[in-house]
Amino acid sequence: MPQLQLTLDIGSRNPEPYEDALFQLGAVSVTLEDAADDPVLEPAPGETPLWPTVVVKAVFGAETDTGVLAACLAQALPDAPAPLFETLPDKPWEREWLKDFKPMRFGQRLWVCPGGLPAGAPDAIRIELDPGLAFGTGTHPTTALCLEWVDAQDLAGLAVVDYGCGSGILAIAAAKLGAGSVLAMDIDPQALTATHENAERNGVAGRVVVTGDPQLAAGSADVLLANILAGPLVELAPRFAQAVRPGGHLALSGLLLEQADTVTSAYRPWFDIATAATRDGWALLAGRRRAD
Repeated sequence: MPQLQLTLDIGSRNPEPYEDALFQLGAVSVTLEDAADDPVLEPAPGETPLWPTVVVKAVFGAETDTGVLAACLAQALPDAPAPLFETLPDKPWEREWLKDFKPMRFGQRLWVCPGGLPAGAPDAIRIELDPGLAFGTGTHPTTALCLEWVDAQDLAGLAVVDYGCGSGILAIAAAKLGAGSVLAMDIDPQALTATHENAERNGVAGRVVVTGDPQLAAGSADVLLANILAGPLVELAPRFAQAVRPGGHLALSGLLLEQADTVTSAYRPWFDIATAATRDGWALLAGRRRAD
């Protein structure tokens, strides 16, 4: 059924009292959004990852009286800005964006397509994708960089690890490009569900093992893919070095171009590594494991 959405542009005010008050007034959900396109990509430890200016949105039942709600909010928070109200139609909003998700090409062979749509080339290697609520559709520059790198590799018979698999898009691409085995790892249950379902949808479930266990066996990977964030990539360098066999390859993304030197330095004790590609301020690092 339709729902009522209340919007408050609170600027630089602390959002916590607004969240608390709105829930006490019966909101079924409260979300915070960036009011001015100021992304917070990787806050330092101990910092609160909020934007300089914030918009608060709360959803209430359609039967809610807007006049009564506005009066109660003003009483609870006298300095609150005037609320804006709108009626939301009955839609699965977390999936509404899929209507604009079109087939996309990555490299020479790979096409990523939403369910039911054909690829744009008859000889394409097609990935049918439903990301669910997990990260990874190909629309983000880091995912695109990783897909293009994977497309350019000869993966026939190799053991591939996708660390932080999200929707499973990289793991599935590796399997479709001939990898002998693929280990898809993530700590997010929604990512594990999406990867399971997408692997089945693409007919590669038998070659893609999906796990929430972040441990990596020594020498288990001919190729390791990790599209996460710069901080975790730096911390994981010794573990990734142990997991990748001598002569094996590594592709890292999820990092900003200005973070590339820091991440590269963390891997140089074990890998010949450099920035392989960039896009829209993001970077992909590619390296080859040296023999110990």
